[in-house]
Amino acid sequence: MMPLTVITRFVRRKAVLFCIFFCSLCYAIISFLSDTPFSSGDDIDSIKFKNFDSLIWHSDQDDFGNSSSKLTTCRNSVQGMTLVVDDRGYVCSRFHVLPTGCCDQSKNPVRYSCDTCKDNGCCSIYENCVSCCMQPNKKELLQGMLRRAPDTFHVVFASITDHYELCLAKCRTSSLSVQHENSYRDPSAKHCYNDV
Repeated sequence: MMPLTVITRFVRRKAVLFCIFFCSLCYAIISFLSDTPFSSGDDIDSIKFKNFDSLIWHSDQDDFGNSSSKLTTCRNSVQGMTLVVDDRGYVCSRFHVLPTGCCDQSKNPVRYSCDTCKDNGCCSIYENCVSCCMQPNKKELLQGMLRRAPDTFHVVFASITDHYELCLAKCRTSSLSVQHENSYRDPSAKHCYNDV
């Protein structure tokens, strides 16, 4: 009787393992066949429509124009070692950022700073690039750039919801600011919000 129980246990284990393997294989095949690739033209068109036509654009009246819409917190660029730019377009020292994330107004931060930027929209300091890009008068320039952007950029910018996020993404070093894939077109101004 003892060998029969051992054989029965062995077969049960193999049967359970086979059943688990077979179910997993069926699930993998069904999942693979039912997935549609993201690269279809319809998906890319929906990204263009959903994000770029409905971006929230910054204006001077957004901040403290009326007391009911007063900002209590700010998003900021976080990454700078010495400077930070908040979502209102203010550039300030990292030490002058309030717990709310906003630049401290009592320390006289610079708004829409284009100090290190050239006429072509390229800047040597990332935070100045974002701040300069945040100027309300840059809206038409940025909208035109988005309309002309190739489909690959639409996919990259798919999660962007507003003017500030667009400026953060555009001012990061991109392939448009490099040549020969390994050197900057202008090493002194490598952060660009405009198509160079």
